[in-house]
Amino acid sequence: MSVTKELFGTTKCGKQIYRYFISNSKGLKAGVINYGAILVNLFVPDKNGEIADVVLGYDTLEPYFENGSFFGATVGPNANRIGGASFVLDGQRYNLDVNDGKNNLHSHMELGYHKRVWEACEGTDSVTFSLEDEDGSMGFPGNKKISVTYTVTEDNELKLHYQGESDKNTILNMTNHTYFNLAGHNSGKIHDHKLQLMASTYTPVVAGAIPTGEIASVKGTPFDFLTDKQVGEEINADNIQLKLVQGYDHNWVIDGAAGTLREFATVTEETSGRVMKAYTDLPGVQFYAGNCISETVGKEGTVYGPRCGLCLETQYYPDTANRPEFPSAVFGPERKYDTTTIYKFI
Repeated sequence: MSVTKELFGTTKCGKQIYRYFISNSKGLKAGVINYGAILVNLFVPDKNGEIADVVLGYDTLEPYFENGSFFGATVGPNANRIGGASFVLDGQRYNLDVNDGKNNLHSHMELGYHKRVWEACEGTDSVTFSLEDEDGSMGFPGNKKISVTYTVTEDNELKLHYQGESDKNTILNMTNHTYFNLAGHNSGKIHDHKLQLMASTYTPVVAGAIPTGEIASVKGTPFDFLTDKQVGEEINADNIQLKLVQGYDHNWVIDGAAGTLREFATVTEETSGRVMKAYTDLPGVQFYAGNCISETVGKEGTVYGPRCGLCLETQYYPDTANRPEFPSAVFGPERKYDTTTIYKFI
């Protein structure tokens, strides 16, 4: 195991940003930066031992100042959408940035954690990024202390461990927004990737991608991934839920979720032979097929576009701040935020 460090760039206000490479002895290597706690690289061997970078991103720091698709980003304090860009907590209404129609998406496009400079602490097989966020920042209550630790293990796991505490009750619902393409980041669309989701139900949405509150069965719908199938098999089906968001961009309810770590997904790319299994202790996962990736020049001059990568964003359900029937993402003096997600390559 090893951790190395190199200068990645400088922010507009002159702060130096470093890339940390975390490697194991089997060829798995993650590259993470202290800007946005972003996963920039993930090098993974294929069935023949050939190594490729399997996540979308940029070769330099400057494009991450925009990063409209949130490549590799740590999103917080709240990932996904909050309906009406507001919520009531402990009798007080909190108003958020209106940045996605009439709703709030990913907290704030410019002030969110994906565009903050984090403090970094190196371990022998990990890097921990931490920040402090003041009461009222982006509209969210509470003085918050946040950290995310990236660890690479000898079992070919990339482990993400989030921790947070707040002196007031607040919403904490963070995620990682990495786009995976197991054929290699420069291999085009992910329609041929096979996906299995251990989720018998999902949360349908209305226009604006806000959940209706229903927990609906996937049976007999294009949302049934209980048995693995190609991502592209039904993505363009005549289904109102797919049409609302141009494909898959929904929250699946993980079967048996009870706050303990459990496997929830398998992604297979047959040409390379790469298989990724995913685990979390969270109740939901946003499977996003990259439908709306804006055309952009990424690593090695690769032109990315719609459906060139897929996301498995572990989370509390979207709009949970306004849905008392959903699992609660309220954290504060009596409840610390502590959650783990693992992506394992076999």
